[in-house]
Amino acid sequence: MINVRRAVVADAGEIVRLRGVMLADMDRMDPAPGPWQQAAREVLHHRLAEPADLMAVFVVDDPRRPGALAACATGTIEQRLGSPDNPDGLIGYVFNVVTEPAYRRRGFSRACLEALLDWYRQRGVGRVDLRASVPGEPLYRSLGFVPTSGPTLRLSLPAPAGRG
Repeated sequence: MINVRRAVVADAGEIVRLRGVMLADMDRMDPAPGPWQQAAREVLHHRLAEPADLMAVFVVDDPRRPGALAACATGTIEQRLGSPDNPDGLIGYVFNVVTEPAYRRRGFSRACLEALLDWYRQRGVGRVDLRASVPGEPLYRSLGFVPTSGPTLRLSLPAPAGRG
């Protein structure tokens, strides 16, 4: 049995560490340490403590290292304007799904994702989006995620002067 729990503010450092593991897997190199880590910890400290309950992280503790995490899955809820196929406009977004390499293929990410999807259901979120990595896609499809139509476009704006 896999014991999944909702992350607390004290888990922020470990969640950021696991994010580095995920980024290293995606980019095939460890991410450079820098301001991104402190900024991510600050977001987690704020969002995990906020009463609005618009972000949740579900985690599995590392069974061999007290205080460390083996896996996590993060999700947010966004309120958009409603539409015919999503009248209340609630949209969930899943990201930062990662398992320590030593614990992969044991169901930890699946357990975290299932807990996160239950969290969405309890809040009436009827649509959940994510961007899948190639290795993660079979897991997401097995949970019911399907490709969407239409292109995804992105614009990167420069940071305002004085910000990182």
